Amino acid sequence: MTGNQYIFQVSGIKTLQMKGELLQGIKRLGGKYLGGSKYKEEITHLVVINPLASEKFIAACAGGKWIVTPKYVLDSAEHGAWLPEASYELDLMANKAHGFTNPLLRWRENICSGTMSGAFQGWVVRLELDDPARKGMFERILRAGKAMLWTDESNTQAVTHVFTKDRTKTSTCLPTPYHTVSYIAEHLFGPVCSSLDWSINVDTLSYSASSVQTQTPRATSEKTEDEPTDDDDHLILLELEEKLKSYITKMELQRRVLLKVPELFRYYTPALPAQVTAVDFSNVCSLVECGLFPQALEEVQGSLKPGLLPPALLVQACMQHALQAEVQPYYLSVFSSVLNDILRNNPTWGSPKRVAYFLQILQCPQCKNSAWSLLQTSVRFCMASTDTCHPQPSHAPTELRRFHSNLQAFFLLLFRLELHAAGSGRRAEGSRASVLSSAFWTVWEKSTLSSRAMQQLAKLLVEASLWALHSNQEWRLRVLATLQEILAVTVEYWAQENSELNGRLVEKGFQDLAEYMAILCQDLRLDCLQELVPGLASPRLRMFTADALYRNLSCRTGVSLRPEPLSLLKIVSSYLKTLGRLCGCKHEQTLETRPETSSSTGSDSLLSGVEERQHVGVSSFGKENLPRGFHRVNAAGETLLHRACKRNQVKTVLCVLSLPGTDVNVKGSALLQVRDNYGRTPLDLAPSPEVREELRRCACEGDSRESLEALGTDVRDLSLIETCSCLLSSLLLSYLQEHHILSCDAPDPPLDLGPSKARALMSLNPGVVASLWGDSEAVSLAKDLRTLMNMELYVPHASPALRQCQGPHTSLFLHLLFDLQDEGSALRSGQPVQTLTSLPSAGPLS
Repeated sequence: MTGNQYIFQVSGIKTLQMKGELLQGIKRLGGKYLGGSKYKEEITHLVVINPLASEKFIAACAGGKWIVTPKYVLDSAEHGAWLPEASYELDLMANKAHGFTNPLLRWRENICSGTMSGAFQGWVVRLELDDPARKGMFERILRAGKAMLWTDESNTQAVTHVFTKDRTKTSTCLPTPYHTVSYIAEHLFGPVCSSLDWSINVDTLSYSASSVQTQTPRATSEKTEDEPTDDDDHLILLELEEKLKSYITKMELQRRVLLKVPELFRYYTPALPAQVTAVDFSNVCSLVECGLFPQALEEVQGSLKPGLLPPALLVQACMQHALQAEVQPYYLSVFSSVLNDILRNNPTWGSPKRVAYFLQILQCPQCKNSAWSLLQTSVRFCMASTDTCHPQPSHAPTELRRFHSNLQAFFLLLFRLELHAAGSGRRAEGSRASVLSSAFWTVWEKSTLSSRAMQQLAKLLVEASLWALHSNQEWRLRVLATLQEILAVTVEYWAQENSELNGRLVEKGFQDLAEYMAILCQDLRLDCLQELVPGLASPRLRMFTADALYRNLSCRTGVSLRPEPLSLLKIVSSYLKTLGRLCGCKHEQTLETRPETSSSTGSDSLLSGVEERQHVGVSSFGKENLPRGFHRVNAAGETLLHRACKRNQVKTVLCVLSLPGTDVNVKGSALLQVRDNYGRTPLDLAPSPEVREELRRCACEGDSRESLEALGTDVRDLSLIETCSCLLSSLLLSYLQEHHILSCDAPDPPLDLGPSKARALMSLNPGVVASLWGDSEAVSLAKDLRTLMNMELYVPHASPALRQCQGPHTSLFLHLLFDLQDEGSALRSGQPVQTLTSLPSAGPLS
């Protein structure tokens, strides 16, 4: 060691994951790592798994360095300090006969004790090797063992050793015997050399130099195709992983917009007394029995204090009276204030007793159903819908609508406070009870986002969006906005409760709910989708819903998409090409897209259309009714229709043909049907599934390019393209926000890769990054950043029809893509990531 400095090189370790762990451990303990394939004199330790004929290994042995196994670094990192090396030193005599000393130990002890300066002390060597690279390698090995190199015939020192490729060669000017370079290994390792797993063949009858025939040891510096060009790239990538992980952590804190209610939360977190003084509410009950509800509420309001809960039956009676049409506005206002005061003095988080109390007073006072039933009834009353748990007043005065709006806002406030309490660790230890959770999930539904109540909430939001479509009435928009926020809070609460247990479960839950919403929306008017999807307040739900709707629209229009995980590459490459193909398609009219024939308002007509479908069973093309494998395209590019025809499955063929958007003329790719003289297709010759998949992808790209060229610059259905562009804009903005790539809020500090890290990320195969890093989120972000820096490969190839389209949503989507291209170019040059300040937000919470 140089003082207290630990300086390492690594040799022969090709497993990128292990090399990454070693470099991280060295860095964590303050050591220094020297990359490259050449031996460095200043190292103190060489890490190897087995003995090997490499420059680093032979030179480190000759220089008396510690040659240890990877376990030394890993155990030291786990211990938190450098451990003694003796038990981790590579032992060449393991499983060998006794009586021989480990050569590595012998040379190291002799050199460290000062007995000798190096294994080649006293040697004066002349190298007669033609290959300059190999000659340089052996010069470094010899210098590591303190040999002197003879370079000039005028040199007065006598040459002791001459090394050449041909050991039979002799010299007239130098009487010194000639040796092959394997003599070096013979000198270092003695009899052990013959048993090492090297490409060296030693004559076991004699250990003299003349009996050695060898293939010269080669430095193990060759790289496989997928490996970085230098060990320094590993260190750069590991530093990049730490930077991305730190960036993700900071962005996660900034992303939780729903949780940012600290001032409001403190207002609803009073100092609860150890013991609450009882209050006699018998007089209040008498006032209620006499029908003097305003006076009763005033008495209750005057008695409220931290920790005091009025009788639940009393509050229920007041609630039932408030839901009547003839109630005075003053009473409704006071009752709304009383509800807020009860919550302010008795927060639900951390107390199952208070949770049970609110579940009791917030249930429907007439049918005694759950809190969700009361909330749903309140919204449907505002929408004048008859689909409620019990009949509602036919007349809806403005004051009563305002009360229902305040009641919905109270639910939202309660849910947001519970979400904040759960996220900030303010609940009592071991208590996970909440009004929100009990309202939307039963005990058996906790592990799924798409519970029965959540599906009803999603359906209610779709109906409310239709009801408020194109409306300029402020109270309608307020009801819709509150419902959007409630859905966002509920899904974020469920995600927060389950993310620590199973992150994949959370993603699957969002995907399932998004698919359900896509089924609910599959036959809505296209302009309805342009309002519904951007209005979803949860970025994650908005992202998956936009993705599901875009795939459904594409499929129903006759454009199939390959099933693959959602990524930035998929959006800017596959989805962008699909959008260009859709320019030449016409969206078929469905029930909601046919012209209006009645005198009813547009929103009422749309709502009745949804109800008609539900009653007469028009929605026969839901997810559960699609034939199995409908969306799957096999390696040959064949759809379910192809496969059913080949197998003579008549029922399946008829079922597929009955689905909207089915193209009976759909083909496999023509590029994959080319055959050689032996009748083999390109897919037959592909050596692996990965190559076959890549061939199919390239063929699809070729087909898409031909299709785009044939389509020209015309857009057949502007409404379809505008809707798809709206969906893709929502999808892209939500994806960027959710995956911490770019956002409309400035990250602090901004992501700054620097030129070296940007070049390393661009030059490496994504599989190398995935194998070297252990954090899946950092791997995903790295892949997306790589796509971002390559945007010029995708954006310029957008369909000419898209470029000339004057629709606002299409223009916005293209504007976003070009902005991303600029950001990618800046990131590639080492500049920090900026924000998308020129673009509107993708939703209320962006």
